[in-house]
Amino acid sequence: MAWYAYCIGEKQAFPELARHRKPVPLESVHGVSGNQVFLYPASDLAVIVSEHNPADALNQKSGVDHARVIADCFKHSTVLPFRFGTIFNDDESLRKSIRSNQRQFLGNIEKLRGKTEMHLKILVDDCCCGRELAQLSADKVGREYLTNLRETATRQRERQTRARAVSFQMHRLFMPLDEEVSCRLTDTGKMALDIAHLIDRKYVERYQNKFTSTSAIMKDCQMQLSGPWPPYHFVHRLTRGAHLPHPQEPVPAAATATVQPVAAMI
Repeated sequence: MAWYAYCIGEKQAFPELARHRKPVPLESVHGVSGNQVFLYPASDLAVIVSEHNPADALNQKSGVDHARVIADCFKHSTVLPFRFGTIFNDDESLRKSIRSNQRQFLGNIEKLRGKTEMHLKILVDDCCCGRELAQLSADKVGREYLTNLRETATRQRERQTRARAVSFQMHRLFMPLDEEVSCRLTDTGKMALDIAHLIDRKYVERYQNKFTSTSAIMKDCQMQLSGPWPPYHFVHRLTRGAHLPHPQEPVPAAATATVQPVAAMI
């Protein structure tokens, strides 16, 4: 039997597992394809899974169901979310993966206990708007082509500087425990910064109040706030290198957004 994996939590957070060594249904929670969600005990951990038929294709709704199950579990326990589309082929592969990474998982749960992720999306005017140059082919060798290359590099540096300035300002205002920042250009000529902040859950209201006051005074930015979320960005940073199955392909475009790091922004 294949298992679709949502996240890892602390076994002690789920009283249902106190007297069971086999998977136990998580009452009233259904996941991908409408399948019943189970708590799969693994030593001091609980793996949140549902049965999966490999013939069932994953789609946009599957991504929504994946996030909803993780959010439900996050109400009860510190969680380590799996990437969308993570599937274990059978019980043995699930147990082996958890067993070989157990120390790392327990350490990551300890690091993230009591913490949550807040997400800022900030739109600012492109500092190079109106200065785009016509694209020249590489065969047009000469002064015009080299000038074009230099101007392109200059625009990239200016955008990077602008993005770093905005992200530094946000860091100074919100004072997160940790952060992940990415930036991209939009089709409307704006620079979009996606900023994930890791904070203590007890300070969520204070963070929301700070957002309200900040968005009121920063007239040159359009700001959006979402959260609190499970710490997706920071879990994936901590678990790089763990021996986990690769997500099933293809992953829907709606479930994963491609963004560029600030240092490599175009």
